Amino acid sequence: MNTDNTKLSAIDKRYPSYFAEKDGLLETLYGTMLGRMLLQPMCTRGFSAAVGKIMDSSVSRPLINTFIQKFVIPMDDYEDVEYHSFNEFFTRNIKAGARPIDQNADHLISPCDSKVTAFKITEDSLFKIKGVPYSIASLLRSEKLAERYQNGYIYIFRLSVDDYHRYCYPDNGRRTRYVRIPGVYHTVNPMVLDHVNIYRENTREYAVLRTEHFGDLLMMQVGAMLVGRICNNQAKTAFKRGEEAGMFEYGGSTVVLLTEDQRVIPNRIILERSLEGIETVVRMGECVGVSPAFFEQN
Repeated sequence: MNTDNTKLSAIDKRYPSYFAEKDGLLETLYGTMLGRMLLQPMCTRGFSAAVGKIMDSSVSRPLINTFIQKFVIPMDDYEDVEYHSFNEFFTRNIKAGARPIDQNADHLISPCDSKVTAFKITEDSLFKIKGVPYSIASLLRSEKLAERYQNGYIYIFRLSVDDYHRYCYPDNGRRTRYVRIPGVYHTVNPMVLDHVNIYRENTREYAVLRTEHFGDLLMMQVGAMLVGRICNNQAKTAFKRGEEAGMFEYGGSTVVLLTEDQRVIPNRIILERSLEGIETVVRMGECVGVSPAFFEQN
């Protein structure tokens, strides 16, 4: 069965997968005595709140131009407005039409601009998300919910800091309430040996999307460690394909989609590259998989 079902905007570009990379800063902070001493005060709500206030204030405005130049951000894609803080810039709106939404009902669309990998979910699967290995049950903190997605697929959409940090719904439907899982950052005593494991999890939120064409998708947002805020649109439970679902404030972030068994067939190129440890660049609104009905009709 041919699952090469779409042309992706940058399918010829390859990125070493994030699960194979090492975060140099976190390696230093967690892996050395001095680093752990510095990390302890950073792993507090007070620190994150202070960083957030700075990013929300006009004090952060000088960072904007430096950031644009460093990451070569194509500002022509975005609304031409004046930004009063770095977070205003970071959560900038795309221009109308700059991210066309694939309206084919049998196409599952990417919820965001990102670098994506996709894998089959099996009973013993472990997936590395923002440097932390999770089973589906540990990711959701629910064995019962995890069972619903056995033999389905996980899509991991990794947003880097230069990406558009708003995300949309991948189909029409209604969602359940959001479940929030607070982040846990346990630093070890600075005096213990370096080989001691350090337990950490990122803050995350998820809802089950009861969709029109793909069954019950689970969509999760994973916030950046230490800083970074998830801002989901909580007011409406009904949604349309391509409608904005929320945004991330400052910090690299990740969106995770879980699909039920036999509900979605991922793009073949994305699957093959994922197994090679390669991410594929996608944009919000592009097709990343299809429903089985797609092949019945074609």
